[in-house]
Amino acid sequence: MATRVDEDTKLLELLNRHPELKQRVRALADIAEDTDGDLVRADEAERRVIEEVRRIGQETLHSWAEGRIARGEEEHLQAERVRRAGKKNSAGTPRSEPSR
Repeated sequence: MATRVDEDTKLLELLNRHPELKQRVRALADIAEDTDGDLVRADEAERRVIEEVRRIGQETLHSWAEGRIARGEEEHLQAERVRRAGKKNSAGTPRSEPSR
């Protein structure tokens, strides 16, 4: 069973691979902690959370799409390598002699 430290380490590694998402998670945490001290009303905090969630959603989908494109290109290149693995030596089946 994974320990909390293992899970935290995996999460940090994941966020380090996606710095734009790490920045958004930090922004959400800053809102939760009110690090700027400027959130007096709940509606203002809600507005900022909604903005950050939209941004994190957009950046997540953008990151996913980039990864999917890269995987698709790699799959395509591997498929081409499989097809190019050997040269076709046959010119076809020779004609049979006509029947009598």
